[in-house]
Amino acid sequence: MDQSILLYIILVLAGLFLIGVEIFVPGGIIGAIGALSLVAAMLVGFKAFGPSGGLLSSFIIILLSGVGIALWIRFFPRTAVGRHLTLSSSGKDFKSTSLELADLVGKEGVAHSTLRPGGIATIEGHRVDVIAEGSWIESGRRIRVLNVEGSRIVVRETGNPS
Repeated sequence: MDQSILLYIILVLAGLFLIGVEIFVPGGIIGAIGALSLVAAMLVGFKAFGPSGGLLSSFIIILLSGVGIALWIRFFPRTAVGRHLTLSSSGKDFKSTSLELADLVGKEGVAHSTLRPGGIATIEGHRVDVIAEGSWIESGRRIRVLNVEGSRIVVRETGNPS
């Protein structure tokens, strides 16, 4: 067997293998190396099979890659591994904040740690992460919740020590 044909086969198999590994090791680098291996196989195909054979080889690699991707998209999410790696719902019902946090606006509590500006406070018997508005607030000082922005609770000292 000619060395260029052997190199062609190795590059095609390596490219397909690396693209397959990319599914389980995300990041893009391994898949990009796999794609470059397939491009290199196309170029080596011109040397191994001549101009017409190289063109046919390149066309087949591109066609089979497209068909493989289409089949993968269609059938992989239905497999056991695919169900484990993909979301099972659309995400419309996902909430980034607890509705309970919005109820804290205007409530008072005590700084459990020194807020520099972040720290822990006790509000209505619950320990929560808070951010002081403006300057630091010493531990044990009374605070009031000014605003809730997502999961960020902004507080201000009320001036009364506990």
